[in-house]
Amino acid sequence: MLETANYKFWFVTGSQFLYGPEVLKQVEEDSKKLVASLNASGKLAYPVEFKAVGVTAENITQTMKEANADDEVAGVITWAHTFSPAKNWIRGTQLLNKPLMHLATQMLNKIPYDSIDFDYMNLNQSAHGDREYAFINARLGIKNKIVFGHYEDEEVQTQIGKWMDVAVAYNESYKIKIVTFGDKMRNVAVTDGDKIEAQIKLGWTVDYWGVADLVAYVNAIDEADVDALYKELQNKYEFVQGDNSAEKYEHNVKYQLREYLAIKQFMDDKGYSGFTTNFEDLEGLEQLPGLAAQMLMADGYGFAGEGDWKTSALTRLLKIVAHNEGTAFMEDYTLDLRKGHEAILGSHMLEVDPTIASDKPRVEVHPLDIGGKDDPARLVFTGKAGDAVDVTMADFGDEFKLISYEVAGNKPEAETPFLPVAKQLWTPKAGLKAGAEGWLTVGGGHHTTLSFNVDTEQLTDLANMFDLTFVNIK
Repeated sequence: MLETANYKFWFVTGSQFLYGPEVLKQVEEDSKKLVASLNASGKLAYPVEFKAVGVTAENITQTMKEANADDEVAGVITWAHTFSPAKNWIRGTQLLNKPLMHLATQMLNKIPYDSIDFDYMNLNQSAHGDREYAFINARLGIKNKIVFGHYEDEEVQTQIGKWMDVAVAYNESYKIKIVTFGDKMRNVAVTDGDKIEAQIKLGWTVDYWGVADLVAYVNAIDEADVDALYKELQNKYEFVQGDNSAEKYEHNVKYQLREYLAIKQFMDDKGYSGFTTNFEDLEGLEQLPGLAAQMLMADGYGFAGEGDWKTSALTRLLKIVAHNEGTAFMEDYTLDLRKGHEAILGSHMLEVDPTIASDKPRVEVHPLDIGGKDDPARLVFTGKAGDAVDVTMADFGDEFKLISYEVAGNKPEAETPFLPVAKQLWTPKAGLKAGAEGWLTVGGGHHTTLSFNVDTEQLTDLANMFDLTFVNIK
């Protein structure tokens, strides 16, 4: 499994010296109590660590510098417990290069009418302290996340946890490296793009390697490792020989396992977290990677076909947000235009990620009728039902755009006995007609990442962190 680094989030509370040292001591104690509550909630995948009470421009700026320098810090969460003069935050906020969340909350979730006094008012000034702090972020043009509500509310904790997943993905984006085995499919526009600008804007590194470089790895794989993996897979998936001879079936499945081991070894040796293939460039390979690509996606690696490095990197990025659950490379294939049945059938020849499977995948071997190679083994399964988002990254020359719509995932209405591929049905929540017209109008591509574990709020947060144009089709 391709893992992410260990991350944590710092918590910094705004206050001032005006009300004396006892108030500042209480602010720190309250902040630690708040942080402990968040960590105990079970809603956060990453720990929050109380770092400091920000009372001067100097200590706030130093804290932000330290956050920048600590690779384990994925972001900073701030809160104004008392009135925190916002000029103190300017330089530190300008220097911070990690994601920033403003948690607008207070210690009590109610007004203590029977005991409230001036001491309470002096200590608990979040209602206007948070507004002073929020103003300076707005003035600076900071695209920070704002979460409002009591820190013990499940909705607030869930919202914080979802933002943390995005912040981790933002940090990991600068580590994403995609290897393209061969170039992209010839004469296709939407899968092309500016690799240098992608590295500047998104942190993605994209390298070309010839298929011959991969073939050398394929040929070097130990047969004993292939045999062991073959036996392991028999316990995980259903093996369906079909019309193939036993010898052909076993050989073709094992060749995919050889490709899996080879591609994984290649990427791990060279630090890649995703890859592309292209059926137009398979010289030296017996089969187009199918089962091999599906297994690697299930391991967390990014993938896209036809040399589409943008979608491979996007899939890896959203897998990080989703903790590698229910998130898959996808392609619009064919449509159901009948009234009451409007839907898109998605697939991609061979390479659909089994993290979206609703049934036990079957290992099958069939002709592909494209690429001119031997019949590739692939996982055949039915996708999931549920709410999802379908997302693409488009390069318009002067900017990258993140394009998405919310969809209702469904299972196909019937089997496809003559199309032995994994498949997923979905319908844009805007309606097929409105959704498709919106997608076509803004130039969304046919390769996408479909996720049942990422939502529109997280996509919005991601676009804000990268300062991307986000087109959400409704």
